[in-house]
Amino acid sequence: MHVPLLIERKRDGGELSPAEIQALVEGFTSGAIPEAQMSALAMAIFFRGMSEAETAALTLAMRDSGRVHRWPANTPPKVDKHSTGGIGDKVSLILAPLLACEGFWVPMISGRGLGITGGTLDKLESIPGFRVNVPEAEGLRQLERIGVFMAGQTADLCPADRKLYALRDVTGTVPSIPLIVASIMSKKLAESLDRLVLDVKFGLGAFMKTRAEAEALGAALAGAGNRNGVRTTLRLTPMDEPLGHTVGNALEVSESVATLQNRGPADLLALTLELCAAVSDRPASVFAAHLASGAAWERFVQLVEAQSGDATALERLNAIHAAPVIEPLPAPRAGILSRLDAGAIGRASVQLGAGRKVATDPVDFAVGFSGIRKVGSPLAEGEPVLTIHARTAGAAAAARTELGAAFTIE
Repeated sequence: MHVPLLIERKRDGGELSPAEIQALVEGFTSGAIPEAQMSALAMAIFFRGMSEAETAALTLAMRDSGRVHRWPANTPPKVDKHSTGGIGDKVSLILAPLLACEGFWVPMISGRGLGITGGTLDKLESIPGFRVNVPEAEGLRQLERIGVFMAGQTADLCPADRKLYALRDVTGTVPSIPLIVASIMSKKLAESLDRLVLDVKFGLGAFMKTRAEAEALGAALAGAGNRNGVRTTLRLTPMDEPLGHTVGNALEVSESVATLQNRGPADLLALTLELCAAVSDRPASVFAAHLASGAAWERFVQLVEAQSGDATALERLNAIHAAPVIEPLPAPRAGILSRLDAGAIGRASVQLGAGRKVATDPVDFAVGFSGIRKVGSPLAEGEPVLTIHARTAGAAAAARTELGAAFTIE
């Protein structure tokens, strides 16, 4: 294999064979192909794209660069959900125990937040003691016992993805649909799922700004899943305003606890039930009943305890992670909230420390926003549009400045 010839072919709009793609991924993962050549190939893919067959081959090659989960025969359907990221999106914390209540196995491997969107692992780690490292044998025992685990990506799962993403991040090739698809779907295929539901966001607080962009990405993701034997369904979700009323790690877990106890916000509940129904072929009412009966809450408590978390802390997380500075962002005049920019709220949450600018940044579990009003809400002058939770008065003031133009009252 002569790598420069393959780069040139892709640069000129040609197609690579599955065997060539496999060899490229193997060589890059092992170190035989240098970063300079893989950077050039990534840029060629960025400009020229990949066919559906090429994208599927790249996805499989990246999946096979590491360990692939193998589940015993004749076990319940393995299901999962993937969101392309959103502001205040804590759906996974509610969806996973709900699906487990219906007898599905949910081997959920999640990521950390990067940029303005939060990560499921960061939220879970705000629960004292919660352990996101779950070895495969332990995960299987947990599935057999309670039907769910929620864990982080291990070093031996899709190492090609981790190495290639780091390269894309510093070469301006992150926003390439074939490379996004291969990155997301290689990890999902490594879970050896039977079914997957995709929640592709679009709007001010999403990676894809328009519905058309989200449709293109969603179709490519679903195609890669279905082509490789995972029944994949797709939902497109607007993300112009945050989901629910909170943004921030412990704050979002507290809102998830409220939802599992059947007292959560309507928009969060509706989306979670819709995604459960889409992946399960069962009506949303079945899952609503698990919330009403307390079964979903009980299953989440079992999940936390199984992964060494302190379940007694779940209903007092806001006290455990109380920010030193908590103050309202008041409405400057009376009227109807007609716009609330989720992207601006996401950027402000990163500045507070709830998210990361680079992958090595720590996160502050306590900071973020609560009491976020929904578009269409009436507001009196001086009434809070949201409440800021900050580490310092200076950080709170910076958040107020960032959010000054983030909302409109008419």
